[in-house]
Amino acid sequence: MSKSIVIIPTYNEVENIEDIIHAVFSLPRQLDILIVDDNSPDGTASVVEIMQLHYNENQPRLHLLKRSGKQGLGTAYIEGFRFALEKGYTYILEMDADFSHDPKDLIRLIDACEKDGNDVAIGSRYVTGVNVVNWPMGRVLLSWLASRYVRLITGLPVFDTTAGFICYRSKVLKAIMLDDIRFVGYAFQIELKFKAWKHGFRLKEVPIIFTDRTRGQSKMSARIFKEAFFGVIRLEMESWFTDYETVH
Repeated sequence: MSKSIVIIPTYNEVENIEDIIHAVFSLPRQLDILIVDDNSPDGTASVVEIMQLHYNENQPRLHLLKRSGKQGLGTAYIEGFRFALEKGYTYILEMDADFSHDPKDLIRLIDACEKDGNDVAIGSRYVTGVNVVNWPMGRVLLSWLASRYVRLITGLPVFDTTAGFICYRSKVLKAIMLDDIRFVGYAFQIELKFKAWKHGFRLKEVPIIFTDRTRGQSKMSARIFKEAFFGVIRLEMESWFTDYETVH
């Protein structure tokens, strides 16, 4: 079994899922994959099950959790984290299925933890400027301002606070009480980084180029932005009354 597992949540990603799995498994480093599928009507999970017959022939490398319906990004990752911790993985990674994250950068994120001694490695669009391809200017500006807003409210020393391309050491996820995670949309990404930082873990941003999807549909919505905007204020206020144990 690999020490590292890549968690990929899916909902209607049949156009991308086969290619992204092949891309991860073709890297010059052994990584396992967990697909967390929210009962995609387009048959995403069925494609994964067929691929399992090939990739799991000698050992289980491609895992699949099928959920009953669309329950949100945060809950998908929490179920994936629990699976990875139970199986004993050391490095647990998040990645989108749509190739907005370059699979080759997975190795750089793991190295930032394994070789450089960090606890959380964040694939960052904004740490060296704005590195986003194929997004309209309005969306780039909104995303960049959202991260500035989070830093202003919370003091979190991260330029890309909503990033979803991340490597966690398992001890980080063990320290964070996953049952207490409140958010289900992109605010979930903010909450995990914030709590990891409050626990004293070492966070490192690794510059990446983010390329918007060319196949399938975006899952972004106004409700997700609303949750993030107001959730950040609540997150900061609750931290005033929370004793975060420092973990080394």
